[in-house]
Amino acid sequence: MSSRPGPDPAPARTAAPDGRITVAMITRDRSAAVLRTLGVLAALPERPPVIVVDNSCDDSTLTALRGRPPATRLLRARRNTGALGRNLAVRQARTPYVAFSDDDSWWAPGALRQAADLLQAHPRLGLVAARTLVGPERSEDPFNSVLAASPLPRRPDLPGRPVLGFLGCACVVRREAFLQAGGYHPLLFFGGEETLLAYDLAAGGWGVTYVPSLTAHHHPEPGGRAHRGHQLLRNEVLTLWLRRPLPVALGATARLAAGAATGEPGARRALREVIARLPAALARRRPLPPHVESAARLLDPPARSGPPGKGPR
Repeated sequence: MSSRPGPDPAPARTAAPDGRITVAMITRDRSAAVLRTLGVLAALPERPPVIVVDNSCDDSTLTALRGRPPATRLLRARRNTGALGRNLAVRQARTPYVAFSDDDSWWAPGALRQAADLLQAHPRLGLVAARTLVGPERSEDPFNSVLAASPLPRRPDLPGRPVLGFLGCACVVRREAFLQAGGYHPLLFFGGEETLLAYDLAAGGWGVTYVPSLTAHHHPEPGGRAHRGHQLLRNEVLTLWLRRPLPVALGATARLAAGAATGEPGARRALREVIARLPAALARRRPLPPHVESAARLLDPPARSGPPGKGPR
Protein backbone atom coordinates (compact mmCIF):
# COMPACT_ATOMS: atom_id res chain seq x y z
CA MET A 1 0.00 0.00 0.00
CA SER A 2 1.16 3.52 -0.73
CA SER A 3 3.24 5.21 1.95
CA ARG A 4 1.83 8.62 1.14
CA PRO A 5 -0.38 10.30 3.73
CA GLY A 6 -3.96 9.15 3.54
CA PRO A 7 -7.11 11.24 3.77
CA ASP A 8 -8.13 12.96 6.93
CA PRO A 9 -10.35 10.78 9.11
CA ALA A 10 -14.05 11.25 8.45
CA PRO A 11 -16.06 12.83 11.23
CA ALA A 12 -18.09 10.61 13.51
CA ARG A 13 -21.12 9.24 11.70
CA THR A 14 -24.14 10.61 13.44
CA ALA A 15 -26.51 10.93 10.47
CA ALA A 16 -28.51 8.06 9.07
CA PRO A 17 -27.19 6.36 5.93
CA ASP A 18 -28.32 7.91 2.66
CA GLY A 19 -30.13 5.22 0.69
CA ARG A 20 -30.37 7.30 -2.47
CA ILE A 21 -26.84 6.90 -3.83
CA THR A 22 -24.37 4.17 -4.81
CA VAL A 23 -20.66 4.59 -5.46
CA ALA A 24 -19.33 2.88 -8.61
CA MET A 25 -15.59 2.21 -8.86
CA ILE A 26 -13.50 0.72 -11.66
CA THR A 27 -10.09 -0.77 -10.98
CA ARG A 28 -7.38 -2.79 -12.69
CA ASP A 29 -4.48 -4.53 -10.93
CA ARG A 30 -4.40 -2.04 -8.04
CA SER A 31 -5.74 -3.96 -5.07
CA ALA A 32 -3.91 -1.87 -2.45
CA ALA A 33 -5.45 1.32 -3.84
CA VAL A 34 -8.90 -0.29 -3.88
CA LEU A 35 -8.64 -1.26 -0.22
CA ARG A 36 -7.55 2.25 0.76
CA THR A 37 -10.43 3.86 -1.13
CA LEU A 38 -13.01 1.40 0.19
CA GLY A 39 -11.87 2.21 3.71
CA VAL A 40 -12.48 5.91 3.13
CA LEU A 41 -15.87 5.32 1.50
CA ALA A 42 -16.97 3.01 4.32
CA ALA A 43 -16.23 5.78 6.83
CA LEU A 44 -18.43 8.34 5.09
CA PRO A 45 -21.54 9.43 7.00
CA GLU A 46 -23.71 8.47 4.01
CA ARG A 47 -22.46 4.86 4.21
CA PRO A 48 -23.10 4.25 0.50
CA PRO A 49 -23.18 0.81 -1.07
CA VAL A 50 -20.16 0.41 -3.37
CA ILE A 51 -19.94 -1.55 -6.61
CA VAL A 52 -16.38 -2.35 -7.67
CA VAL A 53 -15.85 -3.42 -11.28
CA ASP A 54 -12.61 -5.38 -11.54
CA ASN A 55 -10.92 -5.05 -14.93
CA SER A 56 -7.95 -7.11 -13.75
CA CYS A 57 -6.66 -10.13 -15.62
CA ASP A 58 -5.93 -12.15 -12.44
CA ASP A 59 -7.43 -12.84 -9.01
CA SER A 60 -5.40 -10.30 -7.01
CA THR A 61 -8.29 -7.89 -6.48
CA LEU A 62 -10.72 -10.70 -5.67
CA THR A 63 -8.29 -12.08 -3.09
CA ALA A 64 -7.68 -8.66 -1.55
CA LEU A 65 -11.40 -7.94 -1.23
CA ARG A 66 -12.40 -11.13 0.57
CA GLY A 67 -12.57 -9.12 3.78
CA ARG A 68 -14.21 -6.12 2.14
CA PRO A 69 -16.92 -4.09 3.88
CA PRO A 70 -20.32 -5.82 3.67
CA ALA A 71 -21.79 -2.99 1.59
CA THR A 72 -19.27 -3.64 -1.19
CA ARG A 73 -20.20 -5.69 -4.24
CA LEU A 74 -17.52 -6.93 -6.66
CA LEU A 75 -18.23 -7.39 -10.37
CA ARG A 76 -15.53 -9.28 -12.24
CA ALA A 77 -15.34 -8.21 -15.87
CA ARG A 78 -12.63 -10.84 -16.62
CA ARG A 79 -11.23 -8.48 -19.23
CA ASN A 80 -10.28 -4.84 -19.32
CA THR A 81 -13.51 -2.99 -20.07
CA GLY A 82 -12.00 0.46 -19.49
CA ALA A 83 -14.58 3.14 -18.78
CA LEU A 84 -17.34 0.75 -19.83
CA GLY A 85 -16.97 -0.85 -16.42
CA ARG A 86 -18.87 2.15 -15.10
CA ASN A 87 -21.77 1.18 -17.36
CA LEU A 88 -21.80 -2.27 -15.77
CA ALA A 89 -21.90 -0.77 -12.30
CA VAL A 90 -24.71 1.67 -13.08
CA ARG A 91 -26.84 -1.10 -14.54
CA GLN A 92 -26.37 -3.11 -11.34
CA ALA A 93 -27.08 -0.18 -8.99
CA ARG A 94 -30.44 -0.10 -7.22
CA THR A 95 -30.41 3.56 -6.19
CA PRO A 96 -31.63 6.55 -8.24
CA TYR A 97 -28.20 8.23 -8.16
CA VAL A 98 -24.68 6.89 -8.75
CA ALA A 99 -21.41 8.58 -7.80
CA PHE A 100 -18.19 7.59 -9.53
CA SER A 101 -14.85 6.99 -7.88
CA ASP A 102 -11.70 5.52 -9.33
CA ASP A 103 -9.55 3.33 -7.12
CA ASP A 104 -7.47 6.41 -6.28
CA SER A 105 -10.33 8.83 -5.61
CA TRP A 106 -13.13 9.27 -3.10
CA TRP A 107 -15.70 11.74 -1.79
CA ALA A 108 -15.57 14.23 1.06
CA PRO A 109 -17.89 13.55 4.00
CA GLY A 110 -21.34 14.96 3.23
CA ALA A 111 -20.70 15.46 -0.51
CA LEU A 112 -22.77 12.47 -1.56
CA ARG A 113 -25.76 13.57 0.51
CA GLN A 114 -25.50 17.07 -0.96
CA ALA A 115 -25.31 15.69 -4.49
CA ALA A 116 -28.38 13.51 -3.89
CA ASP A 117 -30.24 16.53 -2.52
CA LEU A 118 -29.39 18.54 -5.66
CA LEU A 119 -30.48 15.78 -8.00
CA GLN A 120 -33.70 15.26 -6.06
CA ALA A 121 -34.48 18.98 -6.05
CA HIS A 122 -33.76 19.50 -9.77
CA PRO A 123 -35.53 16.84 -11.87
CA ARG A 124 -33.75 17.84 -15.11
CA LEU A 125 -30.28 17.56 -13.61
CA GLY A 126 -28.62 14.51 -15.14
CA LEU A 127 -25.03 14.90 -13.94
CA VAL A 128 -23.34 17.11 -11.38
CA ALA A 129 -19.57 17.57 -11.46
CA ALA A 130 -17.60 18.24 -8.28
CA ARG A 131 -14.56 20.28 -7.40
CA THR A 132 -11.53 17.99 -7.27
CA LEU A 133 -8.69 18.32 -4.77
CA VAL A 134 -5.49 16.46 -5.63
CA GLY A 135 -3.14 14.61 -3.31
CA PRO A 136 -2.55 14.98 0.40
CA GLU A 137 -1.82 18.67 -0.22
CA ARG A 138 -5.41 19.06 -1.50
CA SER A 139 -4.30 21.23 -4.38
CA GLU A 140 -6.87 22.40 -6.89
CA ASP A 141 -7.12 20.25 -9.99
CA PRO A 142 -6.51 22.62 -12.94
CA PHE A 143 -9.76 21.47 -14.50
CA ASN A 144 -11.71 23.11 -11.66
CA SER A 145 -10.96 26.56 -13.06
CA VAL A 146 -11.85 25.42 -16.56
CA LEU A 147 -15.26 24.23 -15.41
CA ALA A 148 -15.83 27.33 -13.30
CA ALA A 149 -15.14 29.56 -16.31
CA SER A 150 -17.66 27.85 -18.58
CA PRO A 151 -19.35 30.49 -20.78
CA LEU A 152 -22.60 28.55 -20.99
CA PRO A 153 -25.50 30.58 -19.57
CA ARG A 154 -26.98 29.59 -16.25
CA ARG A 155 -30.36 27.88 -16.27
CA PRO A 156 -33.07 28.68 -13.73
CA ASP A 157 -33.97 25.00 -13.28
CA LEU A 158 -30.39 23.85 -12.68
CA PRO A 159 -27.87 24.47 -9.89
CA GLY A 160 -24.31 25.56 -10.50
CA ARG A 161 -22.58 26.32 -13.80
CA PRO A 162 -23.71 24.47 -16.95
CA VAL A 163 -20.82 22.60 -18.58
CA LEU A 164 -20.18 20.00 -21.27
CA GLY A 165 -17.34 18.21 -19.53
CA PHE A 166 -16.32 16.79 -16.18
CA LEU A 167 -13.82 14.48 -14.51
CA GLY A 168 -14.97 10.88 -14.55
CA CYS A 169 -13.85 10.25 -10.97
CA ALA A 170 -15.61 13.32 -9.58
CA CYS A 171 -19.22 13.31 -10.72
CA VAL A 172 -22.62 12.01 -9.68
CA VAL A 173 -25.26 10.94 -12.20
CA ARG A 174 -28.96 10.34 -12.23
CA ARG A 175 -29.13 6.65 -13.08
CA GLU A 176 -32.12 7.13 -15.39
CA ALA A 177 -30.33 9.85 -17.38
CA PHE A 178 -27.08 7.88 -17.63
CA LEU A 179 -28.82 4.79 -18.97
CA GLN A 180 -30.99 6.82 -21.33
CA ALA A 181 -27.85 8.45 -22.77
CA GLY A 182 -26.23 5.05 -23.26
CA GLY A 183 -23.48 5.57 -20.70
CA TYR A 184 -19.87 5.70 -21.81
CA HIS A 185 -19.35 4.97 -25.49
CA PRO A 186 -17.68 1.66 -26.39
CA LEU A 187 -15.62 3.16 -29.21
CA LEU A 188 -13.63 5.38 -26.84
CA PHE A 189 -12.81 2.72 -24.23
CA PHE A 190 -10.83 5.03 -21.93
CA GLY A 191 -9.30 8.50 -21.86
CA GLY A 192 -11.26 11.72 -22.29
CA GLU A 193 -14.49 9.77 -22.61
CA GLU A 194 -16.45 12.26 -20.50
CA THR A 195 -17.14 14.86 -23.21
CA LEU A 196 -19.16 12.48 -25.36
CA LEU A 197 -21.31 11.47 -22.39
CA ALA A 198 -21.90 15.14 -21.56
CA TYR A 199 -22.95 15.75 -25.17
CA ASP A 200 -25.36 12.81 -25.11
CA LEU A 201 -26.88 13.83 -21.79
CA ALA A 202 -27.46 17.36 -23.07
CA ALA A 203 -28.88 16.02 -26.35
CA GLY A 204 -31.38 14.03 -24.30
CA GLY A 205 -32.53 17.15 -22.49
CA TRP A 206 -30.59 16.55 -19.27
CA GLY A 207 -28.60 19.22 -17.48
CA VAL A 208 -24.87 18.85 -16.81
CA THR A 209 -23.48 21.28 -14.24
CA TYR A 210 -20.46 22.06 -12.09
CA VAL A 211 -21.14 22.70 -8.39
CA PRO A 212 -17.87 23.56 -6.60
CA SER A 213 -19.35 23.11 -3.12
CA LEU A 214 -19.26 19.36 -3.84
CA THR A 215 -15.79 17.99 -3.13
CA ALA A 216 -14.02 14.90 -4.41
CA HIS A 217 -10.45 13.86 -3.59
CA HIS A 218 -8.01 12.38 -6.09
CA HIS A 219 -4.71 10.79 -5.03
CA PRO A 220 -3.10 9.58 -8.27
CA GLU A 221 0.10 7.59 -8.22
CA PRO A 222 3.01 9.67 -9.61
CA GLY A 223 3.23 9.08 -13.36
CA GLY A 224 0.43 6.54 -13.16
CA ARG A 225 -1.43 7.87 -16.20
CA ALA A 226 1.43 9.19 -18.31
CA HIS A 227 0.70 6.55 -20.98
CA ARG A 228 -2.76 7.98 -21.69
CA GLY A 229 -1.66 10.95 -23.81
CA HIS A 230 -2.40 9.29 -27.14
CA GLN A 231 -5.79 8.09 -25.86
CA LEU A 232 -6.84 11.62 -25.00
CA LEU A 233 -5.82 12.86 -28.44
CA ARG A 234 -7.52 9.93 -30.18
CA ASN A 235 -10.77 10.20 -28.26
CA GLU A 236 -11.13 13.93 -28.69
CA VAL A 237 -11.02 13.49 -32.46
CA LEU A 238 -13.32 10.44 -32.40
CA THR A 239 -15.82 12.36 -30.28
CA LEU A 240 -15.95 15.02 -32.97
CA TRP A 241 -16.55 12.43 -35.69
CA LEU A 242 -19.33 10.86 -33.62
CA ARG A 243 -21.26 14.03 -32.78
CA ARG A 244 -19.95 17.27 -34.32
CA PRO A 245 -20.24 18.75 -37.86
CA LEU A 246 -17.92 17.21 -40.42
CA PRO A 247 -15.80 20.38 -40.92
CA VAL A 248 -15.06 20.41 -37.18
CA ALA A 249 -14.03 16.75 -37.23
CA LEU A 250 -11.96 17.16 -40.40
CA GLY A 251 -10.14 20.16 -38.96
CA ALA A 252 -9.22 18.33 -35.78
CA THR A 253 -8.04 15.32 -37.77
CA ALA A 254 -5.86 17.56 -39.94
CA ARG A 255 -4.30 19.13 -36.85
CA LEU A 256 -3.64 15.68 -35.40
CA ALA A 257 -2.00 14.61 -38.67
CA ALA A 258 0.18 17.72 -38.60
CA GLY A 259 1.21 16.90 -35.06
CA ALA A 260 2.07 13.35 -36.09
CA ALA A 261 4.21 14.65 -38.95
CA THR A 262 6.19 16.93 -36.64
CA GLY A 263 6.71 14.33 -33.91
CA GLU A 264 4.20 15.64 -31.37
CA PRO A 265 4.21 13.14 -28.45
CA GLY A 266 1.47 10.55 -28.87
CA ALA A 267 0.09 12.08 -32.06
CA ARG A 268 1.31 9.41 -34.46
CA ARG A 269 -0.20 6.57 -32.44
CA ALA A 270 -3.39 8.55 -31.88
CA LEU A 271 -3.73 9.17 -35.61
CA ARG A 272 -3.28 5.47 -36.42
CA GLU A 273 -5.98 4.56 -33.91
CA VAL A 274 -8.36 7.25 -35.20
CA ILE A 275 -8.01 5.89 -38.74
CA ALA A 276 -8.61 2.33 -37.53
CA ARG A 277 -11.77 3.35 -35.66
CA LEU A 278 -13.11 5.85 -38.19
CA PRO A 279 -15.43 3.44 -40.04
CA ALA A 280 -17.07 2.48 -36.74
CA ALA A 281 -17.35 6.15 -35.77
CA LEU A 282 -19.04 7.03 -39.04
CA ALA A 283 -21.45 4.10 -38.65
CA ARG A 284 -22.42 5.34 -35.20
CA ARG A 285 -22.40 9.03 -36.04
CA ARG A 286 -25.31 10.99 -34.55
CA PRO A 287 -24.93 14.78 -34.87
CA LEU A 288 -25.94 16.90 -31.90
CA PRO A 289 -29.24 18.79 -31.96
CA PRO A 290 -28.78 22.46 -32.88
CA HIS A 291 -29.03 23.85 -29.33
CA VAL A 292 -26.34 21.47 -28.03
CA GLU A 293 -24.11 22.12 -31.05
CA SER A 294 -24.39 25.85 -30.35
CA ALA A 295 -23.31 25.26 -26.75
CA ALA A 296 -20.42 23.06 -27.89
CA ARG A 297 -19.22 25.79 -30.25
CA LEU A 298 -19.03 28.22 -27.33
CA LEU A 299 -16.59 25.83 -25.68
CA ASP A 300 -14.46 25.01 -28.70
CA PRO A 301 -10.83 26.13 -28.30
CA PRO A 302 -9.41 28.48 -30.92
CA ALA A 303 -7.93 26.78 -33.97
CA ARG A 304 -4.33 25.80 -33.36
CA SER A 305 -1.45 24.57 -35.44
CA GLY A 306 -0.84 21.60 -33.14
CA PRO A 307 -2.94 18.51 -32.42
CA PRO A 308 -6.16 18.60 -30.44
CA GLY A 309 -6.00 19.22 -26.73
CA LYS A 310 -8.37 18.87 -23.78
CA GLY A 311 -12.02 18.62 -24.65
CA PRO A 312 -14.91 20.96 -23.92
CA ARG A 313 -15.74 22.23 -20.48
